[in-house]
Amino acid sequence: MRHSYRIVVFSVLSLSCASLLWGQATNPPQTPTAPPTAPTPAPAAPTATPTAPAAGTNPAVMLLKQGHTESVRVKAARDLGNEGDLSTIPALASTLNDPSPKLRREVVLALAQFHQSVVLPPLEQATKDLDDGVRIAAVQCLVGYYTGVLPTSGFTGFMKKNWQRAAGHFEGDDRKIDPGIAIDPTVVTTLIAAMKDTRSNAASHEAAKGLGILTAKAAAPDLVAAAHSSDTDLAREALNSLSKIKDESSGPQLVDLLDSPNKDVKRDACSTVGILRTKGALPKLQWIYQNDPDEKDKVAAMQGLAFLGDKASVPVFTQALSSDSKDIRQGAGEGLARAADPQSLGELQKAIALEKDASPKLAIEFALAALGNADSLNELVNDLNAKIRGDVARSYLIELARNPAFLPKLYTYLQSPDAGIRKHLCEVLMYSGDQGSLQQLDRLAHDPDSDVAATALRAKRAIRARSDAAPPAAKS
Repeated sequence: MRHSYRIVVFSVLSLSCASLLWGQATNPPQTPTAPPTAPTPAPAAPTATPTAPAAGTNPAVMLLKQGHTESVRVKAARDLGNEGDLSTIPALASTLNDPSPKLRREVVLALAQFHQSVVLPPLEQATKDLDDGVRIAAVQCLVGYYTGVLPTSGFTGFMKKNWQRAAGHFEGDDRKIDPGIAIDPTVVTTLIAAMKDTRSNAASHEAAKGLGILTAKAAAPDLVAAAHSSDTDLAREALNSLSKIKDESSGPQLVDLLDSPNKDVKRDACSTVGILRTKGALPKLQWIYQNDPDEKDKVAAMQGLAFLGDKASVPVFTQALSSDSKDIRQGAGEGLARAADPQSLGELQKAIALEKDASPKLAIEFALAALGNADSLNELVNDLNAKIRGDVARSYLIELARNPAFLPKLYTYLQSPDAGIRKHLCEVLMYSGDQGSLQQLDRLAHDPDSDVAATALRAKRAIRARSDAAPPAAKS
């Protein structure tokens, strides 16, 4: 789990265009609140047409019933999902009790195609299915209801057969929904139960991952418990999700994992306690960095220290700028950016002149921009369009823009002739903008580039959602 290259948002913007509930645009549920419109219009939710046959006479519903072969019934379920006739949802939901696991999996996928809140209860029911593949599909479809990313027919069977083969190749998932999307509490409760279900490691892992994608803060205590699981992949999924949720109260309960006998869990914990700003982890992280013989452990500890960005670590960061490891040099630059100690300016200027590797150099630009260097800010903004470093530059800018004194410095760049830069800066404001950013975004909401305009609208909605959720200011 290489958090250092994801920094704040963990490349969550890869989900942004899909994070709409497609169907809620035309038939919004009461709960959860419908998310905002996506930058690239998603397919409109299928709705019943005047010419659609009643559910009782729909040919596909008739074929779905028992008495036909499994292949015919599976195809009927798939066709009903594609047709999108809302009146057929009860018929599909009732088929979740059918003896055929293959048919039940197809029904789960068909129900998810409707993108309507009425399908949430049957999908929640399916997470308790006796078949692993059905449970996995149901978990993915519950998460996909909020992200717009759904498994395709046949995927769950492939996943089931290949899970054990892939178990030794854990990769952290960086996706997150857009800020401001309201999640039905019963979905969170269902995913927590699925994570705790010991019948299937695969479904449990998917549920832990899904809780992070949905940034389900209510699940933090259960994810902390899962992070201590003897199931390594579950522990790592839980740590990855806690990094996304950013519930800082969870951090102290993870410090003991810095002594985990499992190297992967230990390294992930190093990053996670840093992301969660767990100051009590600083002595242990510093000890690992300075004394652990394993180079990968040193890098992980540096990443954790960098996320903490404590001024007490400035001497460690400064010395690490000359490390032979580019990963450690990158962590040192990030740590100095967050510590923002003016005394480190001279060392940073020396380091930027000598640095040849792109990733550490960008981290040093991050640090210099945090100390007010306008040229370094220009470099960060120009790197937004870079294929390899663009996500990292965007993450650095999101962090910097959380400083109200820094945020206005970005507004000038919103007039860039480069549509890509304008769009990426709207994404920055989506996570770090404030009420003062809305006027800037109003103009970009009418940008001639449709992607820029759509991203500006999403950013405005996210800022308003944050403002609505914020506690009222204390009266003087």
